[in-house]
Amino acid sequence: MTDRIPLLIDTDPGVDDALALLMAFNDPRHELVGLTIAAGNVGLEHTVRNALKLCEVCGVDAPVYAGAAAPLLHPSPDAGYVHGRDGFGDVGYDAPARAVEAEHAALAILRLSHEHAGKLLLVALGPLTNIALALKLDPTLPERVARFVVMGGAVTCRGNITPAAEFNIYFDPEAAHIVFEAFPHIDLADWEAVIAHGFLHDEVERWLQADSARARFYQRISEKTRLWSADRRGDHWHAADALAMAYALDPDGATEVLDRALAIELDGRHGRGATIVDWRGEGGEAARVSILMRYDQARFEGLIQAALAAI
Repeated sequence: MTDRIPLLIDTDPGVDDALALLMAFNDPRHELVGLTIAAGNVGLEHTVRNALKLCEVCGVDAPVYAGAAAPLLHPSPDAGYVHGRDGFGDVGYDAPARAVEAEHAALAILRLSHEHAGKLLLVALGPLTNIALALKLDPTLPERVARFVVMGGAVTCRGNITPAAEFNIYFDPEAAHIVFEAFPHIDLADWEAVIAHGFLHDEVERWLQADSARARFYQRISEKTRLWSADRRGDHWHAADALAMAYALDPDGATEVLDRALAIELDGRHGRGATIVDWRGEGGEAARVSILMRYDQARFEGLIQAALAAI
């Protein structure tokens, strides 16, 4: 028997996903039971390959399951211009030796939810397509998930892919709608919280000089996106999925959380994919989403440095 918390991560690696995964790999309080992979930052072939490679670099043998190759209904642009066409900075890394599992990601989510019923920590770092598919197959999934943490949304509609929408939700808003309607409680780390918890570029460079395989690999794959960020966003670099993972692994680091009702906008020329928060309780809906507003910055940076073996 073990008292470690079973952790299932649904993700679309992606440079910031990779940092979040390094944090999860490094946390002894959690047992990584699987990685379920969707298209998002880049296409599914790349996101699966990236997950397998990161596990190989870190000596992690968690199973990797391929899932949705596209949104549920409508095509969506990827973020290759930020992460590189392959999602890992186009550095040309050697192909991973290990293959993906045969089971579809949505089926793996359901099976693992039964195997770890009542204990499972589910963390979603990408578009919510795999989880929506799992819910359509089995709407009782939320009953078996102890805690569900999502990276997504822009809670005052200051987006990063459109003026109103954040990338993960915008990529597949129909899936996000299904998921946010189904779960009785969601812990949310949104894009606007990410912007409030950036790192100075010089500090990040110092962390990445650590003498570890993890830091060396991450330095290579993140260089393109860090340069893009310095050009587009100024003095601070932001790692969205890392903040969500900090909130998932170490929730005591949250210093301000607000419970509110939240809906996904599916229509509109300017609003599709927006996360609409009922800040004043106007609609009378239950406040089922705990929105992370502030996280202890030193604690956050310590988790990242530890994941890179930089401390």
